[in-house]
Amino acid sequence: MSLKSMLRGTAVATLLLAVPVLAQTAGPSDSNAKAGQCEGRRGKHGGGGHKFGRMEHRLDKQVAEGRLTQAQADGFKAEAKQLHEEMKAARASSNGQVDEATRAQFKERRKALKEKIKAALAPTQQGA
Repeated sequence: MSLKSMLRGTAVATLLLAVPVLAQTAGPSDSNAKAGQCEGRRGKHGGGGHKFGRMEHRLDKQVAEGRLTQAQADGFKAEAKQLHEEMKAARASSNGQVDEATRAQFKERRKALKEKIKAALAPTQQGA
């Protein structure tokens, strides 16, 4: 065999062995995206659709600092989760487009929840 054909055969064999390995490494990243793991360009909770995830993180931080009790934080988290689920259901039922009245209603409810959290934090802020 000539040197050229040996090199060509080696290159083909290497590619045949490397392609399945490369195909396997590309698989898990696709399954992560389908599984709902949202680590995009802004990080895990940095995107626009993760307001409640950030809210849960802030509530956990307030509990760790002693500014909220765990029961209060759990209540706020449950209320936020319920609001989030209702928003998702409204969006799903209207084929992804929510009218302005519904959007304003959810915005007011979210603002009211934030005000309740601020009110719960206010006595501890004045006492410090």
